[in-house]
Amino acid sequence: MTPFELIEPTTLKEAIAAIDPDDPTVRPIAGGTALMLMMKAGVFQPHRLVSLRKLEGVMRGIKADAGGLSIGALTPLSVVEHSPEVEYHAPVIPRVMKRLANVRVRNMATIGGALAHGDPHMDLPPVALALNARVRIIGPDGERELAVEDLFTGYYETALAPNELIAALQIPAQGNSRAAYCKITAGSADDWPALGVAVSLDTDGSTIKSARVVVSAATPKAVRIKAVESLLAGAGIDDKTLRAAGDAAIDEVEIISDLRGSAAYKRELLRVYIGRAMRAAASGDKQ
Repeated sequence: MTPFELIEPTTLKEAIAAIDPDDPTVRPIAGGTALMLMMKAGVFQPHRLVSLRKLEGVMRGIKADAGGLSIGALTPLSVVEHSPEVEYHAPVIPRVMKRLANVRVRNMATIGGALAHGDPHMDLPPVALALNARVRIIGPDGERELAVEDLFTGYYETALAPNELIAALQIPAQGNSRAAYCKITAGSADDWPALGVAVSLDTDGSTIKSARVVVSAATPKAVRIKAVESLLAGAGIDDKTLRAAGDAAIDEVEIISDLRGSAAYKRELLRVYIGRAMRAAASGDKQ
């Protein structure tokens, strides 16, 4: 790695001020699990890293109330994985964490980093999008909120300004909705996925009242499949509906090839796993 300057501010104001919005080689770093890999590979050569590790009393912890969950951006994934509050309000998230990389990564990686990195292969973004989550963002001009759906703008691209930080992930109360996430890996179980499908269903018996269906890893960014959502509204969960949903999904989204599979391979995966994720969500199966 090339030499770089490491700054360790102790206040949020100092951290934001240390990030030069006009210099793309200046980046904030929290857990660093993804950023360090990019640096070792020579993909990213920073001039300065602004560590968020010493920020005291901000952007950490999990709060739950009747309105839902708020998870501080600097909260490690392992803390989220074992949180009783998260298990109660959004049980799909702890289930996802158990297959997200490995224990060492989850101990270091943070909620904010998993979102701000903009990597379409990450497991958390499609799940957060399916849960209709929002992010609270802090920058030099104050705070703003943004739907996770609007956070991702392209391949490794987000709507964050260079000197903005994600402060928290906010997940609304899910009511009677049930969610599932299916992750298909071409290598080991903890490998980057070839395809991720997240589904949240609100059902009335065997009839779907509403659905949020999200695909990732096979696409340039985590994205809702709105044609499928429209098809599912008012439909039953049967083989005919699931086949139609799979067909609609591959017609709507842009599928990309990479080391984990060709676009044609991933297209067929998506056709099948839309139905599997829907059945898992409807039945409460622990994917």
